[in-house]
Amino acid sequence: MISCFPDKIDEKTLSKKYRTNVGKLIRAWKHGFSDQEVASKTGVRLSTIHLIKQDLELTHRYIRLSQKKQQFNAHALNPDQIFFSPDI
Repeated sequence: MISCFPDKIDEKTLSKKYRTNVGKLIRAWKHGFSDQEVASKTGVRLSTIHLIKQDLELTHRYIRLSQKKQQFNAHALNPDQIFFSPDI
């Protein structure tokens, strides 16, 4: 995991961590290449590719979770919303 709640994927940090060009791997996945094809074309071990993929998925989950929390907090702080109305 790169940091607790990042705003976006930091490819530069991941590239240093795994000593490979992570941006190139992401582009290959976006073009539809499988993990095996990416491993054979880039020379990166399949186990390292799986670790990179897990790290990316975990970071995406944290990003989506933080966005949902921000949306919930913005909605919950609406002063016009009344849950319990004693006048009814």
